[in-house]
Amino acid sequence: MSKVAVVFWSGTGNTQAMADLVAEGAREAGAEVDVIGAGDFDSDKLGAYDAVAFGCPAMGDEELEDVEFEPMYDEVEPALGDKKVVLFGSFDWNDGEWMDIWRERAEGAGVNVITTVIARDHPDGEAENACRDAGAQLA
Repeated sequence: MSKVAVVFWSGTGNTQAMADLVAEGAREAGAEVDVIGAGDFDSDKLGAYDAVAFGCPAMGDEELEDVEFEPMYDEVEPALGDKKVVLFGSFDWNDGEWMDIWRERAEGAGVNVITTVIARDHPDGEAENACRDAGAQLA
């Protein structure tokens, strides 16, 4: 059985809803899953997991949240190795470019990004299914 961490930051609850759906998909596929707030995760905890999903909404001008999430991600990214990684998050304006930027950054650092999922505001039926599928891919 694989062990999956779903690590997220959410300001309005939309990305948290996505985190719960990713976790649901991984559990349904047979994984043991921990859902963890960004402030409670670091590279010391990374070794306990086979795969990780990171969730952060678009902030400011299509950026990651920079007080709690991005410092954690900056610290963890170099330690990810070949672990399977999913990136996900919600947005409310622009076109979701922050996810493209984030994925390019991660892949440029050698992260094994298997998929990304975005939702405009609260996840709808299509985004809900995509979150569950992403979780299943991590399992």
